Amino acid sequence: MIHIANSCLATLICASDIYWISICTLRNDLQQIYNEYLLCVFGGYLTYVTCAVLNYSFLLQALYRYVIVIYPSNLFWQSQRCQILFVIVAWAYALIFPITFMFKGEIIYNMHNQICQIPLRLSFTMIFVTMSLYVSPLLLTILIYYRLVRYVYRMNKRIIPVNTLSRAQKELKMVRRTVTLLCTVFIIDFPYALFLFISFFTTPPRYHFRIAYVFINVGLACVIIILFQFTEQLRSSILKIFNLQLGTTTEPNNT
Repeated sequence: MIHIANSCLATLICASDIYWISICTLRNDLQQIYNEYLLCVFGGYLTYVTCAVLNYSFLLQALYRYVIVIYPSNLFWQSQRCQILFVIVAWAYALIFPITFMFKGEIIYNMHNQICQIPLRLSFTMIFVTMSLYVSPLLLTILIYYRLVRYVYRMNKRIIPVNTLSRAQKELKMVRRTVTLLCTVFIIDFPYALFLFISFFTTPPRYHFRIAYVFINVGLACVIIILFQFTEQLRSSILKIFNLQLGTTTEPNNT
């Protein structure tokens, strides 16, 4: 539940950041202002931070399931304190690495797209950001899932307690859902990746960031829906709160 809450928090912050950027962009478009707006660079920095935390939260979910299945007797790695430590490390890394780009002036204002981002081009900075934010967490999550599938497959061939096998299969199902979620985000963010690939060889379309961010907004909505659908505890808690508030609202006044 800690990692699910972490994913939800990162998604909400990222969505709020993009919403604020969209409002500033719309205002500048309507007023035909082509100058950098207040906190534009910080907004771009926060986008990189929250995207990194979100992608690594999926990796932490897969890693937690892997530890539960492979090392069920090791309570330290399964403890709440250890999981919180992993979340803190992920946030610390996500907060630190984009700072260099911000202070070096690599997050710059793009007049046509009315946004502050690292320019899409073939550079060490862009390759590092791509590997850190998207490629590494995606590949590591898939690798963990692959190893877990092989382990559970071997368990099926051995004589082991039924409850142990049932628990392993349940955790494997959760990892499969995590991989599905991460792959869904990757597919929806494909336009951004496509424009990035194009920028390595030629100049991308003028409004590439605007187009890419439309799909990113859809992707964030899909993340919330999938998290809500896949997480029974989260769904039950939200429905319970909603039903409680609805009951309080519709309760008749006896006075």
